[in-house]
Amino acid sequence: MDHVAAYREQGYAIVRGVFSATEIADIAAAVDRIHEEGVAHGRSFRHGNLFYNVAQDADGAPLVRMVQWPSYHNDLLNAVRLDPRYLAILAPLIGPDLKQIINQLHWKAPGSLGDFAWHQDSRFRKPDAAYRNLGTAYIQTGLAIDPHTPESGAMRFIPRSHTGGPLDLDVSTEVLGNEMTDEALVAAGIDPAKVVDLVLEPGDVALWNPYLVHGSGRNNADHQRRLYINGYVTAADCDRGEWAFRDGAPVPLGPEAALVHYEALRENPHPHYV
Repeated sequence: MDHVAAYREQGYAIVRGVFSATEIADIAAAVDRIHEEGVAHGRSFRHGNLFYNVAQDADGAPLVRMVQWPSYHNDLLNAVRLDPRYLAILAPLIGPDLKQIINQLHWKAPGSLGDFAWHQDSRFRKPDAAYRNLGTAYIQTGLAIDPHTPESGAMRFIPRSHTGGPLDLDVSTEVLGNEMTDEALVAAGIDPAKVVDLVLEPGDVALWNPYLVHGSGRNNADHQRRLYINGYVTAADCDRGEWAFRDGAPVPLGPEAALVHYEALRENPHPHYV
């Protein structure tokens, strides 16, 4: 089954070996530089859409969990999100005119906090009016930088859960930092026995639907679990986001950042700690 058929049937798909080992080594080095910046900040920091989510580990040291929109100041990561190979994967599903509303790096240090409770990405597409036809116009992608396995805290999916649209999952708590529970699935009418692990090698790209129920657990491996997430949407169905591809050609970032999720972008675009 090709990735288009798999995505439509299961709500997710895997494209193997999209980036070579040499390319991944370069990307990993760029990801590590962003991580070093987060550690240097020591706490959460924002500059426009660029946001470092920094917590503290059990010893009080900085724990960089996520960075949003590193592409604004890292040329290599910016080039990766605009790579024609992404368009080749996405265009058969959502067309050649694409905006981007997610550009994120995720880390899971061995044994550290890094759980993501069961959720649907559609929950975060606010305001509703700005994100239309989510089920057919939006795709999230994840590029594996390290082995992405159950031991390292791989993402876990509920195949075909995207067919039910928005589900009654508990949204009373934060997703990041909370554990997946079978009780949450049962309460939403989902059989926990249907869970599958997303297993990726470095260079593989996964894609999933915004209504697909997913989460991830603790990293029990002896290495970081780094994942580069880029989310794309058919441009005509979204009022927000940076252009990524227009008529099948990559679109460079403009002189002014686009409104994405940071509502105070125009009022307070300046560097500040959060």
